[in-house]
Amino acid sequence: MIKVMVVDDQDLVRDGISMILDGQPDIEVVAQAVDGADALHQASAVLDLGVVLMDVRMPVMDGIEATRRLVGRPNAPRVLILTTFDLDEYVYDALRAGASGFLLKRSSRDELINAVRVIADGDALLAPPVTRRLIDRFADNQLDPSMVARLDVLTAREREVLVLVAKGNSNAEIAAALHLTEHTVKTHVSRMLTKTGLRDRVQAVILAYNTGLVSAGQPS
Repeated sequence: MIKVMVVDDQDLVRDGISMILDGQPDIEVVAQAVDGADALHQASAVLDLGVVLMDVRMPVMDGIEATRRLVGRPNAPRVLILTTFDLDEYVYDALRAGASGFLLKRSSRDELINAVRVIADGDALLAPPVTRRLIDRFADNQLDPSMVARLDVLTAREREVLVLVAKGNSNAEIAAALHLTEHTVKTHVSRMLTKTGLRDRVQAVILAYNTGLVSAGQPS
């Protein structure tokens, strides 16, 4: 069972999301919070909290600071940012703070449910309208020698997997491209993240573009 907390300062938004998720057999909304500070307090009392759906702009404590504090805790839940605007500059800050992805509030019911399952499974998720902007933003950065050194620990196959992850391919698509099973791809992704000291696929994308392993002009 995926235990979820919904954090938003609007009652109707919290209740609506909770109703959708609670209707799924494998998801349970165990808490609702009205702002970041409330989320931190309630998260401390929930055992095995899996996913936090976090609004960005809230009073008392915003979603960025709350995310930063949450992911810094032992056995931290994974955070999925919910935002109204796909151009919201705060989204980029939230990803740097440790969020595992973000979803637009105008997303469909099925997209919301799928996002929670994807995040809970240890993957990362970026709303399609913003993925290109995110890549372009980090691709503009100069090469970071300290990040380049992380690539040296990877095998040739793990580099291949990293490139495909950075281009936005799912595990199934990577498996098809490399003629591997999805289980094998998951193993390669896990090893790649562990060796490079990265938390998830969002950070892997940033690494690949900041080191020049992938360039913004390359086709997916």
